[in-house]
Amino acid sequence: MHKEEFHLKFFMCMIQSHRLVRTPQSTAGEVSTSSMPMQKPPPETDILKNLDTLDDPDTVEGISILKNLWIMTNEEHHAAKTLGIGKAIAVLTSGGDAQGMNAAVRAVVRVGIFTGARVFFVHEGYQGLVDGGDHIREASWESVSMMLQLGGTVIGSARCKDFRQREGRLRAAHNLVKRGITNLCVIGGDGSLTGADTFRSEWSDLLSDLQKAGKITEEEAKKSSYLNIVGLVGSIDNDFCGTDMTIGTDSALHRIIEIVDAITTTAQSHQRTFVLEVMGRHCGYLALVTSLSCGADWVFIPECPPDDDWEEHLCRRLTETRTRGSRLNIIIVAEGAIDRNGKPITSEDIKNLVVKRLGYDTRVTVLGHVQRGGTPSAFDRILGSRMGVEAVMALLEGTPDTPACVVSLSGNQAVRLPLMECVQVTKDVTKAMDEKKFDEALKLRGRSFMNNWEVYKLLAHIRPPVSKSLSYTVAVMNVGAPAAGMNAAVRSTVRIGLIQGNRVLVVHDGFEGLAKGQIEEANWSYVGGWTGQGGSRLGTKRTLPKKSFEQISANITKFNIQGLVIIGGFEAYTGGLELMEGRKQFDELCIPFVVIPATVSNNVPGSDFSVGADTALNTICTTCDRIKQSAAGTKRRVFIIETMGGYCGYLATMAGLAAGADAAYIFEDPFTIRDLQANVEHLVHKMKTTVKRGLVLRNEKCNDNYTTDFIFNLYSEEGKGIFDSRKNVLGHMQQGGSPTPFDRNFATKMGAKAMNWMSGKIKESYRNGRIFANTPDSGCVLGMRKRALVFQPVTELKEQTDFEHRIPKEQWWLKLRPILKILAKYEIDLDTSEHAHLEHITRKRSGDTPI
Repeated sequence: MHKEEFHLKFFMCMIQSHRLVRTPQSTAGEVSTSSMPMQKPPPETDILKNLDTLDDPDTVEGISILKNLWIMTNEEHHAAKTLGIGKAIAVLTSGGDAQGMNAAVRAVVRVGIFTGARVFFVHEGYQGLVDGGDHIREASWESVSMMLQLGGTVIGSARCKDFRQREGRLRAAHNLVKRGITNLCVIGGDGSLTGADTFRSEWSDLLSDLQKAGKITEEEAKKSSYLNIVGLVGSIDNDFCGTDMTIGTDSALHRIIEIVDAITTTAQSHQRTFVLEVMGRHCGYLALVTSLSCGADWVFIPECPPDDDWEEHLCRRLTETRTRGSRLNIIIVAEGAIDRNGKPITSEDIKNLVVKRLGYDTRVTVLGHVQRGGTPSAFDRILGSRMGVEAVMALLEGTPDTPACVVSLSGNQAVRLPLMECVQVTKDVTKAMDEKKFDEALKLRGRSFMNNWEVYKLLAHIRPPVSKSLSYTVAVMNVGAPAAGMNAAVRSTVRIGLIQGNRVLVVHDGFEGLAKGQIEEANWSYVGGWTGQGGSRLGTKRTLPKKSFEQISANITKFNIQGLVIIGGFEAYTGGLELMEGRKQFDELCIPFVVIPATVSNNVPGSDFSVGADTALNTICTTCDRIKQSAAGTKRRVFIIETMGGYCGYLATMAGLAAGADAAYIFEDPFTIRDLQANVEHLVHKMKTTVKRGLVLRNEKCNDNYTTDFIFNLYSEEGKGIFDSRKNVLGHMQQGGSPTPFDRNFATKMGAKAMNWMSGKIKESYRNGRIFANTPDSGCVLGMRKRALVFQPVTELKEQTDFEHRIPKEQWWLKLRPILKILAKYEIDLDTSEHAHLEHITRKRSGDTPI
């Protein structure tokens, strides 16, 4: 064999092997992205055997490198499927329940089984671990079906005094050893996780005592010589330091905001003041984000008590709000709210103050445990699923020297942090509050919490200047299709601009309105009550600016516009690119502008998330839940759901992960008729189990030929006599509705950050009595990239953009698609090459995250 021929054949072998292992569309062990049927890669090809016959040194060296790479690639990707063989994992939920715990339990069970491990439920938390018997039962794939949409925890949670005593932990260790369990996943709060770490640290001594007492053999003790612990934080309070969001927090915010929105209507009808008490004995996160999300007049949180004369400030604030024409006041109180002396501030105290001093009709609503109930949000389902996958990997990769870790969220990335570091910082917060070191407590909560607090203070506690000496004139507009959260972004932008002393203009109907002069000045009251409203109050169109540069330039001069905030989707981004190009002809376009991504499609380059995508995702998720429920009394039925998104498969993929779909067809992950056939065969097999429902999602532009009707007809034909098929096109309902707490909070902070940047950039661009901005960094997209909010020049993002299909060339969420398929029981390989590594909380907390 000639060496050139050898190189070519071996390289082709590499490519084919790489495809077989890595392709995310490899389902049911058969389908590849090529047109050829997939076969399992051989452990050693005939070509590899020919290495010994080569006598050219360069060729031998080059091929040896390729051989090693081939072997490493296969080992790396097949390792995940064999990582758990011979091992056992137990999963328990402890402490207060939180929506999303079931998603985490489901992921731990299914990914554990996928790796070859045995997985056990521990019912009733640590009490079940101590009592043993039927409380510790082996889980099966089907035993976690239909858990995603359920609130609370299906396997139960209980306070356990026994586990706090060494005798209780001794019994728990005995129960684990007898079942060969050496890996424990604990889903709970800081108390539960601290208990787990104590259990781990005592493990060797506990085994020694059990062996001396004759309760376990020397062989059993040897096999269970060390215990791996991984924690997932389940707490609606978001009171655990080291993670941006804990499982259950987003769902609790959904419950709170639903009630706030309902109360708002009755409060406006009667001009009432409502005092709402939310959970948070030691942490004010729920109260703080609720206040940002509903535009509350005041918030009381334990980390930052009000000044000593807060009564005067509060009454003045409420009076000013009414004077500006508002018909209601909303005050949010965390249950652990205190004053500077540590004295509790209760909702009844606040009501009595308002009634006595102002005479306002005031009502108190204590939300209580309703915040823990209900269906988990899409965010919590995805968070729980992602954390569960990472927990299994962390457990099975653990060694005796690996410290107990907690899987956390930083931005949109999973990270592993030493458990006790996080617990210690969490305790330090409480200690700082007890010692009245409130500034320190606020810092210990992390950058995300501080960002929330700073934005809230700006919007709620700082009054716009009454002076007429204005700094700059900034215009704000919506471009593209409507998205929930646009109004919250406009409100934040307008009010922060006014606080800075700027003149703020609003433009109706996007670039078309800018060309036609549909512009008016906004004051503080103009955007009152906009936070919770869906759609676009300013009106929005897809029109791009290029054809109207002359009219736009004239109106920029006429209204003295010195900066432009553009809130919208892909059209906003491409419109920004056109403005940059137009600067060559029109000096009037040489003003700073910033694009805030806002689109349900989540397809704007430069940002991992767009305002509005979370609301659309929850709409899809809720609809899928209802559709699946409709099949509960009808056995063997498969639903095909079409989602929006253009060519971007974000909604279909993430909704599939959140709703437990069997497949999600998207443009970015090409599929063939063989994939469709494999999916049908998968569903046929599924109908033979106790789970007789199927859910398939299809992105609207995933394939020109494999339309929703085609897939429906195919499934109907192939499923005859086995299952029925139904289809549903969700359509524009995905763009409507009230924005979710995530979108309200995200939009509010994006607007504030954009306006702060704008003021600095205008000042920087001021030359010879006018604004002249022609540098690349004067036209940016504000986006979230991994862990930070960053400003990126639109011109630099061009190379990252697929303009034909209106999507970024690289999208982070595509890495989650294998998880969707594994949880749906497809035989594919999980890429573990980019799993989270152990970090330290001090390093993690230095990031700037938006949520």
